Amino acid sequence: MGSFSALSINFIEILAYLFLFVVGTLIIWVAILYVVDKTQTESTLRRNFPVIARFRYFFEHLGEFFRQYFFAMDREEMPFNRAERSWCYRAAKDVDSTIAFGSSRDLRPVGTVYFVNTAFPHLDEEIQEPGPVTIGPHCRRPYETDSLLNVSGMSYGALSVPAIRALSLGAKKAGVWMNTGEGGLSPYHLEGGCDIVFQIGTAKFGVRKPGGGFDEEKLKAVAAHEQVKMFEIKLSQGAKPGKGGILPGVKVTPEIAEIRGIEVGKDAISPNRHPEIKSVSDLLDMVHYVREVTGKPVGFKSVMGHEGFYRDLCEEIAMRGEESAPDFITVDSADGGTGAAPMSLIDNMGVPIRESLPLLVDILKATGLRQRIRVCASGKLITPSEVAWAYCAGADFVNSARGYMFALGCIQSLQCNKNTCPTGITTHDKKLQYGLNPADKAVRVYHYAKNMEKEVKIIAHSCGVDSPRQLTRDHARLRMDNGKSVLMSELYPELGMDIE
Repeated sequence: MGSFSALSINFIEILAYLFLFVVGTLIIWVAILYVVDKTQTESTLRRNFPVIARFRYFFEHLGEFFRQYFFAMDREEMPFNRAERSWCYRAAKDVDSTIAFGSSRDLRPVGTVYFVNTAFPHLDEEIQEPGPVTIGPHCRRPYETDSLLNVSGMSYGALSVPAIRALSLGAKKAGVWMNTGEGGLSPYHLEGGCDIVFQIGTAKFGVRKPGGGFDEEKLKAVAAHEQVKMFEIKLSQGAKPGKGGILPGVKVTPEIAEIRGIEVGKDAISPNRHPEIKSVSDLLDMVHYVREVTGKPVGFKSVMGHEGFYRDLCEEIAMRGEESAPDFITVDSADGGTGAAPMSLIDNMGVPIRESLPLLVDILKATGLRQRIRVCASGKLITPSEVAWAYCAGADFVNSARGYMFALGCIQSLQCNKNTCPTGITTHDKKLQYGLNPADKAVRVYHYAKNMEKEVKIIAHSCGVDSPRQLTRDHARLRMDNGKSVLMSELYPELGMDIE
């Protein structure tokens, strides 16, 4: 009994000494920080409130993670609110997406879309699914697909290896295409066996000569892959029109550097435009060149600024002939996403998809090119209502990046450009990638795509048509500032345009 008591006393003494050591160390550390803060001149707050002011930056950092859980209302957060993210998560997990009691969506703000239901919707057994859509009828190898929501451009570099693998596997299972983004074609894009759209950015990663310009042999090598179905020339991106892609040096690993043809650890900053493209004539020349070399459909991606660009493009096509036209145009929204871009561009530049998509479609209709050129809509379209709206506006396809990121498990922590993504999606830190299992997340990508298709079709069927691509502007109303709503067809009448 005595020895036990002595042992207890010794243990208590050890704990006491340990406590004193920790407290002493903490006091010394605080004293050091106090001296550092009081003598530095970079931060006024730290100089005036040494040590304590440091908590401000700590809490500001934590706020990025916690505000979405504790403080933001379901419909108020940006860039995506909790209700939108929750739908994506439920769809990806294939759990019940029904809700009870009533909508939490405010139907009063100007621009709110109301879909126009029919009095006599088709019975399930009466619905007839249309066939696939053909892209590039003048190509040696046209592409046919019936996909509704495809994986938008996200490069290997911006995204991690397990994220690319999961998207590739899930896209194949769902029957949708996957855009490589401007970082080139990696083995991980091909692993899942899905259809691939190879994006040619302004730096031409993956198909460039060391000094710049196309390497035709590399272009042919990419086209030789059966999975590569189309090529997309990237002119601009929604979050940063007028600025090339940015991959921070911390994310440029040896493998990424080899695929892109750049130096390890150095920032990869693409030119703000293709040096060869100075006019719509040059753009059509590049479209023709890539199409001739690859034999596959070629289009371009751009953000609408002044619509005069599209008018000039259609005039040039009218002079050259319909076969010279791009096979598709991807119109990106001013509120599109990115891994890294200046805030001045993210917040202020370009035209949002709500305005640019109807305008582009109308220009193509007015010039007789609507059936020749397919239109892909991209930019913040992650829920069924937004995707259905895009089809009402005239899109042939819808592409999404951030919707599929949510399917992978993205929590909108806003760490994409820092190599510190907590979900392993946009980081090359192996420890953070550990939690992202490609096989498991591929299933979620599949479910997200299929549940999106299911619910967009529910909207279409409620409007009285068999397919989302049969939706028109007569199937949607937009609320105006006078409290009333008008048909989208009245708000966006077809644009008249004279082309000689």
